[in-house]
Amino acid sequence: MSRPIEFDRTEALSAVSEAFRRHGWASLSIKQLEQETGLSSGSLYNSFGNKDALFREAVSHYNEVVVKARIAEHLGGDDPFEGLLSMFLTLLEEPGGGSLGCLLTNSAIEFSGKGIDAISDGLDLLRVAFEGALFRLGQKPQARANALRLMTFYQGLLVLIRHGHSKDELRHIIVDEIQSVAGEH
Repeated sequence: MSRPIEFDRTEALSAVSEAFRRHGWASLSIKQLEQETGLSSGSLYNSFGNKDALFREAVSHYNEVVVKARIAEHLGGDDPFEGLLSMFLTLLEEPGGGSLGCLLTNSAIEFSGKGIDAISDGLDLLRVAFEGALFRLGQKPQARANALRLMTFYQGLLVLIRHGHSKDELRHIIVDEIQSVAGEH
């Protein structure tokens, strides 16, 4: 009989997804995972499997906890234009004042399209949410194409933010691009 899990799985996955966001898959050691979660390597591997399985579950958790929450917070209201604007502008306000970017963006770059379903799933959540917001703005025929345009812009912003680009410059570009894609409101 195996030992029962003696830790909060949700808290552990949040810590793991944050560690992968900061360090990346290749650079994150098991020792760092132990430090970041407070769990032993045995607990991590017995509960989640190997590092690859842990990563995949952490990205799925990130999609559920972070991506869906951002979509609901910013695009769930009555004004889709203001929602899009706030969703993009808040990229400049990472908690703690950092510029570590997004787990999905960082991982998509690191894995270069190697078929990690959880990364694709998260990116699809964003694209569908952007498409829905644009549809609500009356862009029925071009909503899909413009959602892809917004996805491209969103991911590019995250890369530039992580690279340390001027957030003041990006703020002005965000306003201009959202107005261009979504229309003046």
